[in-house]
Amino acid sequence: MTSHIVVIPTRRAHSNHAEVARSIGIDIISGRYAAGARLPSDAEMTAMFGVSRPVLRESVKTLVAKGLLTTKARVGTVVRDRSDWNMFDPDVLAWHLDAGIDKRFLADLAEIRLAIEPRAAALAAERRSEDDLVAMSKAMALMEREPSTSVAFAEADLALHIAIANASGNPFMRSIGAVIEAALRASFVLSAPVETADRDTVLVWHQRIIDAIAAGDPEAASEAMIEVIYNGRRRHALSAARSDQK
Repeated sequence: MTSHIVVIPTRRAHSNHAEVARSIGIDIISGRYAAGARLPSDAEMTAMFGVSRPVLRESVKTLVAKGLLTTKARVGTVVRDRSDWNMFDPDVLAWHLDAGIDKRFLADLAEIRLAIEPRAAALAAERRSEDDLVAMSKAMALMEREPSTSVAFAEADLALHIAIANASGNPFMRSIGAVIEAALRASFVLSAPVETADRDTVLVWHQRIIDAIAAGDPEAASEAMIEVIYNGRRRHALSAARSDQK
């Protein structure tokens, strides 16, 4: 089965070593350097990037810290298995978007969302303030106003989910929401409801989350959030199927 890949460009790095780390990171994530592969020698890499050896070494140290590489005596610099990567690192997530996110990435993202967001919604129903409800309502109003396939619609969707994480009152949930913000934004862009019926479904279920939180109903808020995430997964699958047919 082919893997539907979509590239979502992110910001460029601001220093030489950060840009080299970004380039190598994207090559690792895209599979140019597979798990267990050894990177070219320092001499080859410095020539390839046109940088000094200290800049290259700083780049490698960055990638080691993020779990993508390991250095071994008499072996060299080796790519680590994907399971060792720090997927909550903002750079690693950004490099996935640059390399091209595929079905596996979206499935993994949906799984972590299912593990966190329904509970965040339930907690929000117990702890939300009036200001939290105002933030959610503003985001919902933007979703209703903006075209479904616009960036503004995805941004409003993201704002709603971040508002719910904030309303949970749990700092870990707030932090996770902030860390995976770029991945969520990309996911929402790719799962934009194209058909009118899909748009109506998206709006109805998001409003149900807000209504349940406002009513102080944790179970209903959690169930509505689960449905929203599953609806997004179904749209991702349909979008990938259409692309594969082209």
